[in-house]
Amino acid sequence: MTTALRSTLLSRRDLQFLLHEWLGVEDLPEYGEVLELAERIATDQFATHNREADENEPHVGEDGTVQLVDGVAEALAVFHGSGMGGAGMPEEVGGMGLPSTVSIAAFAYFQAANVGTAAYPMLTTAAANLLLQHGSQEQIEKWAVPMVGGRFSGTMCLSETQAGSSLSDITTRAEPQDDGSYRVTGSKMWISGGEHELTENIVHLVLAKIPGGPAGVKGISLMLVPRYLDGEPNGVVLAGLNHKMGYRGTVNTVLSFEGATGYLVGEPHRGLAYMFAMMNEARVGVGLGATALGYTGYLKSLQYARERPQGRPIQSKDPAEPQIPIVEHADVKRMLLAQKSYVEGALALILYCSKLVDDGDEELLDMLTPIAKAWPAQWCLEANSLAIQIHGGYGYAREYEVEQHYRDNRLNPIHEGTNGIQGLDLLGRKVTQNGGAGLGRLAEAINGAIARAHEAGGEAAELGSELEAALGRLLETTGALWAEGAAGVEATLANATIYLEAAGHVVIAWMWLEQLLAAGAQEGGFYDGKRAAARYFFRYELPRTGPQFDLLATRDRTTLEMEDAWF
Repeated sequence: MTTALRSTLLSRRDLQFLLHEWLGVEDLPEYGEVLELAERIATDQFATHNREADENEPHVGEDGTVQLVDGVAEALAVFHGSGMGGAGMPEEVGGMGLPSTVSIAAFAYFQAANVGTAAYPMLTTAAANLLLQHGSQEQIEKWAVPMVGGRFSGTMCLSETQAGSSLSDITTRAEPQDDGSYRVTGSKMWISGGEHELTENIVHLVLAKIPGGPAGVKGISLMLVPRYLDGEPNGVVLAGLNHKMGYRGTVNTVLSFEGATGYLVGEPHRGLAYMFAMMNEARVGVGLGATALGYTGYLKSLQYARERPQGRPIQSKDPAEPQIPIVEHADVKRMLLAQKSYVEGALALILYCSKLVDDGDEELLDMLTPIAKAWPAQWCLEANSLAIQIHGGYGYAREYEVEQHYRDNRLNPIHEGTNGIQGLDLLGRKVTQNGGAGLGRLAEAINGAIARAHEAGGEAAELGSELEAALGRLLETTGALWAEGAAGVEATLANATIYLEAAGHVVIAWMWLEQLLAAGAQEGGFYDGKRAAARYFFRYELPRTGPQFDLLATRDRTTLEMEDAWF
């Protein structure tokens, strides 16, 4: 007999296992209370307007302000009133001071319930963290503290219509003024949360170039540009709204900075380095959002499969025999196992990255960030596709929520740097920087799990050997790709996305070996499910990397040699 699902947002039991039984986060009552509170607010305040926000996009009202559906402001008021906005922030700026692992786990509930509304505090937290790291004490007190408390919100303003992801080509200017401020002029595109009435003020963190600076990315500075200054409009003008396939509840804007007053954050011409702190946090946040959307889709399709009677056992010849729930069909089990392996593996990776934040292990976190963003964005989206498939025709209709989850999740392979950019970052920068130290740290961590698996023996040792072979291929392929150094960079990076996929699968296999070891020989359906999902990933998913490594080893030039006219 199957067990009823407590929640179709996330599995509390899985979070307990990952946080306490695997990562060793102290099982304190207050941590459990935070997760309980997050689940309750997410269920009662965020999930309740998720469909309405999707069906009624933000629009400009007759008074010229951006109009959102009822429920967004109310949900965020409860969210910030509970302290959730500062859950992982230091107590001295008004936060709870919780470990990153706990605050991230709590925030996953909000992204699962309503990723559109959750985007506002996600960006605000990342902006506030950037100011805490690189802003002046005055900027922290005047701008970051109200952001932590929910009075102000924050954005990141990078892209421009003519530049896209090529930030070296931005044209926004910041002219120094006699009083130490700057006059910011230019236009920014794809600004999530760029205009609304949810907060008293919006703090825009804007990449701009100061006259006389170096060319390219080395000449980019970071400006703090508030929507309002001393209660008056500050020259930040809404130029238009973007209309998206998903994430419709998050207002997405084109902003024009028409001589807006801005303040330099940190030192001149180091803006991109500072912004990467926010971007990397946002990238892990995107990975968490992708995971949460995949996870809730999995749980909803599991519930549907348990409740939907259709067909009979394959060996049955009696048409009068009662139909069985579709969860009993092998192919449905395959799709559910695939989803389980993707979403629980991805959640393990995101929480592991959060533990690295708590431990101060920046080197390994930096190495894993492209994978933590891109792998959930690709494979938890596939989980959403499988959730639709399990629902059959209903899944493709709007009667069930899985259709929206897929559309919402489709943004994440693009969000905060496309997956292609993450591949270039991983292969072109992360594996080579500091003499390959980051890749060495990753190999050390994976080899530690492999050694423990061999000590455990049995299936763990068997899977450990398979992971050892896959890791060997990853390290061997990486070395071969860079054997020619800078001279062969074009061919090396031509298939960086394939490298990212293969490396991601190796990392998720490691996450599953870790979970298998944490489950040990403990009995019960939960642990049996963990072992089955680990088995599935190693048998059905990890073998994908073999042909990918084979292709990468050839330094194939098919994509390089393809010409425009041939299309």
